[in-house]
Amino acid sequence: MTVANKTILITGASRGIGEAAARHLGALGANVVLAARSAQAVAAIAEDIGPNARGIACDVADYAQVKAAVDLAVCDFGTLDVLVNNAGLLEPVARLADIDPGDWNKVIDVNVKGVFHGMHAAVPVMQHQGGGTIINISSGAAYNVLEGWSHYCASKAAVLQLTRAGHKEYGEKITCVGFSPGTVATDMQRVIKASGVNPVSQIDWDQHIPASDAAKTIEYLCGPGAKAHAGQDFSIKTPEGRAEAGLAPRP
Repeated sequence: MTVANKTILITGASRGIGEAAARHLGALGANVVLAARSAQAVAAIAEDIGPNARGIACDVADYAQVKAAVDLAVCDFGTLDVLVNNAGLLEPVARLADIDPGDWNKVIDVNVKGVFHGMHAAVPVMQHQGGGTIINISSGAAYNVLEGWSHYCASKAAVLQLTRAGHKEYGEKITCVGFSPGTVATDMQRVIKASGVNPVSQIDWDQHIPASDAAKTIEYLCGPGAKAHAGQDFSIKTPEGRAEAGLAPRP
């Protein structure tokens, strides 16, 4: 399996898992479109990757902006082979009755509506070209409630159902799969650590996996291995999952 010459659109690509995936896939010869709210950041990363990369300002909560990112991929590279719905928010960490409703809604707008917007824009393109893959970044929070994370847990549970819906409705042509990486050493974990709320904030930094592990797993899910996990979440939190994705065992 190779991602060379595939066109891959990644949301939330200005940092963390999104940036790591874009750099990794771009280095392997994929055409990568980096979408994030910071136009300057994604433009700089795309320039660093090379001529097979594009950056576009995109707030995934706005459908028109997501559609524009999909259109850019098709216009510049001819296809959209993979969509990675990675953009996501968690902060502020606060109990359900304490959080500002506007902040709660913002997380839902990005984490849930953003995934729907990506799928809605990508599915017709993939159907027309005869196939494609949609990777939705999931979390253990889709299955377990954590204190201070009502918005994040609710959003990831919704993303899981969108993955299932995508598979049920379009699975004949499109592989729709979730990816649950576990805790990753990104800025989000710094926010969680600073909150001091729930057990995740107590995890030592060196226990989080590097973003490069997530990037390599996304590479794996761009290929045929994803079909065995269509409509569900693929996890690298187990030795078996890591081995399947070609990752070294964790100490």
